[in-house]
Amino acid sequence: MENIPLHMMLIALLFLLILSGFFSLSETSMMAINRYRLKHLAKQGHRGARLTTKLLDKTDRLLGVILLGNNLLNTASATLVAVIIATYFGQNEMALLIGTVLVTFAILLFSEITPKVIAATYPERIALAASYVLTPLLKIFYPVVWFVNLFVNGLLIILRLKPKQGEIEQKISTEELKTLVLEGGHFIQKKHQSMLLNLFDLETVTVDDVIVPRSQIEAIDLNAEDDVIHAQLLTCHHTRLPIYRERMDNIVGMVHVRKILNLMQSGKITAEILETAMREPYFIPSGTPLFSQLQLFQEQQIRVGLVVDEYGEWLGLVTIEDILEEIIGEFTTLAPTQSTTFLKQEDGSIIVEGSTLLRDLNRKLDLQFPLNGPKTLNGLILEYLQDIPEAGTGVNIVGYPMEIMQTKNQAVKTVRICAIPVSPEQEVSE
Repeated sequence: MENIPLHMMLIALLFLLILSGFFSLSETSMMAINRYRLKHLAKQGHRGARLTTKLLDKTDRLLGVILLGNNLLNTASATLVAVIIATYFGQNEMALLIGTVLVTFAILLFSEITPKVIAATYPERIALAASYVLTPLLKIFYPVVWFVNLFVNGLLIILRLKPKQGEIEQKISTEELKTLVLEGGHFIQKKHQSMLLNLFDLETVTVDDVIVPRSQIEAIDLNAEDDVIHAQLLTCHHTRLPIYRERMDNIVGMVHVRKILNLMQSGKITAEILETAMREPYFIPSGTPLFSQLQLFQEQQIRVGLVVDEYGEWLGLVTIEDILEEIIGEFTTLAPTQSTTFLKQEDGSIIVEGSTLLRDLNRKLDLQFPLNGPKTLNGLILEYLQDIPEAGTGVNIVGYPMEIMQTKNQAVKTVRICAIPVSPEQEVSE
């Protein structure tokens, strides 16, 4: 060593530090790379992505060759510094201490911290390039890596930390998917982002959350006079109507108004004609998730279903349009019998109907009413008060002060929600 010039040994030291930095770059970039982006590139035929995928499939081997190279180079750097000190400073303890501090600082600066920060900033670019070097290195040093991993795997088994093969593959939950969609705001249009988030919620939202209550449903009584039936068909606001006999609980069918109007060309529509044209009603159990019901509508080619509770009493109806609106937003015009218009007052309060769904209030007025209990504002108020309130009663639920304006038939019909800040984009009519 005495014959080797000092500048040559310093160049060799710098070279060792740079090589060690390469392994630090590789380690951090391989662990930080986006696996889903990597799979996408591999499917497109990117050779670097395919090599990186193969390396990451055997993480223990990948880390083995990276850490083997990193530690060998760091050890060689420290040894070379010790040789330089011994050659030029002899057994000077102070020189040895200063040399140890300097080589430690150099390793941290050039071989550890700086490379890892760079790799964490550009993981994809570095990992794909490093795979071309690590792949042949792994083949060359495979016997050494395999030997070391024998002890590693044995230690993991003793500590009962050996992962099962099925647990190695990364899985992603629905909530994590939502986070990915929200963080992808720069790449996904806001409307598309909203639709994707709504789609994820279809498993947690049930038909009870979008039901049209039976009190707001138009229906035809087969026992009514023919003139009444004829007039009702001419003035109805829906394309599909439930048909009942004598009482609303006795639903016997559904009828498509457009088909009936075509039959009117041959004369007045009677109960007998209506009965022959109707089809059997389709019933939906209360609590059915919207996503499941959307699939059932699609499979059975049905657009309207009647929601029934555990006692067989029908609560209202759900249409395929109601479910689609949960995904893409409102796109149909509400009939007068289903009006959920919010009337804004001069003092900033909002007058709403008691039958309004809490989901609609939260979505359109940016409120935070709880959705894990009653589905309508009337149900929420009755549950909170444990009684049917009189007109003029004031109540404060989850921070929203309200005044009961009208009650009828044991239900809250109209409510004033006080002082709600409303943005211009919200659908509020004067």
